[in-house]
Amino acid sequence: MTTTFCDELWTATAEIRAAIDKLPFVIALGDGTLDREKFVYYLAQDAHYLRGYARALASAAAKADRPQDIAFFAKSAHDAVVVESSLHESNVVDVDAWTPSPTGTGYTSYLLSVAHTQGYPELTAAVLPCFWIYAEVGRALLELAGDLTTHPYGDWIGTYADEEFEAATEHARQIVNRLADQADPATRARMRTAFTTASTWEWMFWDAAWRMESWPVGAAPVQVSEPAK
Repeated sequence: MTTTFCDELWTATAEIRAAIDKLPFVIALGDGTLDREKFVYYLAQDAHYLRGYARALASAAAKADRPQDIAFFAKSAHDAVVVESSLHESNVVDVDAWTPSPTGTGYTSYLLSVAHTQGYPELTAAVLPCFWIYAEVGRALLELAGDLTTHPYGDWIGTYADEEFEAATEHARQIVNRLADQADPATRARMRTAFTTASTWEWMFWDAAWRMESWPVGAAPVQVSEPAK
């Protein structure tokens, strides 16, 4: 069997992915012992993250070189905001009452920096870990959780362990493989860096949720509300 570019990326990030599987937050989420407060914190931060991630996906749609890629990334951006965020908002009364965390802010800032300063191949590699790692974590959590109907976090686990999300993940991998096959060595190197960096941010995001990370005193960004009309 021929080794694909994504196969190489997956092998190169094996240590990061193993570290994610061992994180206290992931383990407690799977066995249902996770404190509700930590879960709500995670959902609020994930909702903030998905807004930035959707912008990165929309940028990928704008940069795409094929009509089917435009459609895929545009739909993925829509789903990130509308479909997935609805799950977060149903569990968190007011997402905007939560200040985006340092790690969440850093992760989305990284993705958007790739969107604005690098090409389409690099951006597709940067957004892939959020598809792929979440799909793998969801599959592992499903095996650990068992019956989702009685699991306290079964609705969330089911979202990332379903066939539609896996199909989207496979589609994203196919795009990255095709672009890597067409790319020169320098572009492929930047794609590897983008994928590895985003994978590391994934570990940091889960870890921050367990710690309920907050900004240092006096360093939290000010959230400005829209003026009343």
